Amino acid sequence: MTLRQAQGTASLPSGIHLDELDPATRPQDDLFRHVNGKWIDRTELPADKARYGAFHVLHEEAEAAIRAIIEESQAADPGTDARKAGDLFRSFMDEAAIEAKGAEPLAPLLAEIDAVASIDELLATIGRLERAGGPGFVHLYVDNDPGDPERYLLNVVQGGLGLPDESYYREEKFAEIREQYRAFVEELLALAAVERAGERADRIVALEHEIAAAHWDKVASRDAQKTYNLLAWEAAEELASPAPLTAWRDAMGLQPVHTAELVVHQPSALGGIAALFTEDRLTAWTDWLRFHTVRSLAGSLSDAFVQASFGFYGRTLTGTPEQRARWKRGVSLVEGVLGEAVGRVYVERHFPPAAKTAMDELVADLIEAYRRSISGLEWMSEETRARALEKLAKFTPKIGYPVKWRDYSTLTIVPDDLIANERAAAEFEFQRELAKLGKPIDRDEWFMTPQTVNAYYNPGFNEIVFPAAILQPPFFSAERDAAANYGAIGAVIGHEIGHGFDDQGSRFDGDGRLTDWWTETDRAAFEARTASLIAQYDALVPEQLDGEGADDHHVNGELTIGENIGDLGGLGIAWQAYGVHLERLGLTPETAPVLDGLTAAQRFFFSWAQAWQQKGRDAEVIRLLAIDPHSPSEFRCNQIVRNISAFYDAFDLSEEDALWLAEQDRVTIW
Repeated sequence: MTLRQAQGTASLPSGIHLDELDPATRPQDDLFRHVNGKWIDRTELPADKARYGAFHVLHEEAEAAIRAIIEESQAADPGTDARKAGDLFRSFMDEAAIEAKGAEPLAPLLAEIDAVASIDELLATIGRLERAGGPGFVHLYVDNDPGDPERYLLNVVQGGLGLPDESYYREEKFAEIREQYRAFVEELLALAAVERAGERADRIVALEHEIAAAHWDKVASRDAQKTYNLLAWEAAEELASPAPLTAWRDAMGLQPVHTAELVVHQPSALGGIAALFTEDRLTAWTDWLRFHTVRSLAGSLSDAFVQASFGFYGRTLTGTPEQRARWKRGVSLVEGVLGEAVGRVYVERHFPPAAKTAMDELVADLIEAYRRSISGLEWMSEETRARALEKLAKFTPKIGYPVKWRDYSTLTIVPDDLIANERAAAEFEFQRELAKLGKPIDRDEWFMTPQTVNAYYNPGFNEIVFPAAILQPPFFSAERDAAANYGAIGAVIGHEIGHGFDDQGSRFDGDGRLTDWWTETDRAAFEARTASLIAQYDALVPEQLDGEGADDHHVNGELTIGENIGDLGGLGIAWQAYGVHLERLGLTPETAPVLDGLTAAQRFFFSWAQAWQQKGRDAEVIRLLAIDPHSPSEFRCNQIVRNISAFYDAFDLSEEDALWLAEQDRVTIW
């Protein structure tokens, strides 16, 4: 019997935690709390977590597994990737040595900044520091060109802020956070023995307000067309004039061949920030560079720096009362630097080949379900439909782990100098990215490690990627009924495929090229549906914030529309994919076995809700509403099912039920 056949029989458990279902809350009124309410009520958030749930439980399991791998690697042969991971971890865990050094590692960096006497020297100093992990007034990364996806280009994105987003500098609801941020700036400078810390903090915060005023907001910054601005270097220089951008470029080690053409995401922001590089602001900029240099390394300095940084970015911004255990932070550092080196061992130990085979089957069913759905869309013309099906046929699924592993041979790590290691790691990554320019596109590269509990869609590569660590309960198990798998990991797969057809992903064709492959009428029909979904989410306020001041805490429907489209298409298509699975067994959702008293449809939707089990601190929920393109988990669960007819059938919803949405108001896109 094949895995597919086995999952269609009644011999496997339902995968639904029946004892967790809350009889006090009906699924017709609140599916999220019917499935997760008992857990929410009894679960105390771990003191080191701003939010906690299904994803975090799996992350902790992967984190413990990676810790064991790293600790074993401390005895590996010198020069090997394993030993580098072990030595990096050792350098982070040597608290006595770190404490003894205090602020000493900052001295040469601050001395370099002290020597700055002009705007030219300032930009050159920023460039030199940035290539080794220092702060930048913009962020840089290398990716394939949306206009010509067979070549790499350097991307330039607005930067320069210490708060999460430009809205934190202007909205009244963040006034108290701004005050605490200014106090934190002063505290960190004082710890670094920078004189007149208070005076400098005032200048830094004032300068960042000016920088923030030039920034695009989150909604504009996620627009694939608005942010695709292909500029020759000379045009970028002119945009930044009179700031001497070449001084920054050359000091960073970028050659003219690297910057002949750039993708500048927010041109007016680059121009606006560059306009602030004036002689009368030189003192403010050097203060800014001092602070952000210290801030970038604070987590790896002595405990006073660590506590100050956590005090603001942890307690103030997210409401988290306690710092994560040092070993957990050390594991995170190693994963950030040598993630594939330890990930390779993780896969060998924790990812059975059968899981990959089963996932390949699930992906094939999701692709087939999307094909059927697109083929039958009543609102789409044949011309656009043909292009959509062509794109779908070109999707590349990546399951579990990369087919080739990253080469860390040029990275030097020592066991007794954490700051040197961090700077070496940043320089290594900078050079690795830079080396892509002018080379053929590497379509085997992964942008997550196998031990990451997440997944992604990359529009430029038209690929969906599912790391090994997410392929386990509550998302997936080969040892449970198929309905639970399709409702959880199936919906996650469908979500990621759906990003290829969301409001931004749909602007890329099957080869990853940013191009308008829609007819004008079809695009208008698509946008009418997305506008309805935006309106639905704009009206939502997380239950825990639904009191005084609730008007400040609505979901931003425009910011979250891409992820909401992904959720809506993902769950709807996963339901159809489950039907594809059952067809092979001669079954339908109506004739599939009843398990634990639950129909196949009920198991499917309960599994969907189990996957979104999560709770968070008020401060964290507020922070995420401002910057996160994902909706809160309660709405990722509840608001989506309100738009799916199969949910109504599964639980016999009527107009009296809280999750009822009038049929004409329900949104179906894919």
